[in-house]
Amino acid sequence: MNELRDGEEIESIGELAKSLGLTTRTLRYWEEVGIIESMQRADGATRGYTPYYVRRIKFIMKLKELGLTIKELQDLYIAYGEAKQTERMIPRLVAILDDHINMVDEKMAKLASLRKEIVDYRHRMITKFNLSNEQSR
Repeated sequence: MNELRDGEEIESIGELAKSLGLTTRTLRYWEEVGIIESMQRADGATRGYTPYYVRRIKFIMKLKELGLTIKELQDLYIAYGEAKQTERMIPRLVAILDDHINMVDEKMAKLASLRKEIVDYRHRMITKFNLSNEQSR
């Protein structure tokens, strides 16, 4: 999976970070916490990323965009396992996404309630202001 196929190249950490709009520090951190991998480049000096690793990093970026935490990403990586079996990870991913859907629903309900409170309070202030105006005439 992480082996290079004919015509594929290893991308340096700097090149990858720039192309994905990330920092090299972010990529190093993700590697430190165990949610991505890299391979040593032939020059031995810098990290390198095969197209397989790049696809995994893009997947992680999408999951981060959806609100998954580093801990959840670590759990997924563990579920993915040494065997690199996507089918082992998918049920865990679905469960995590279900949790996030529920959290978003709860936040939306709280925001809708807050919006109603603000609208009601605004209406009371307008009403009170108008009464004050009428009384001062």
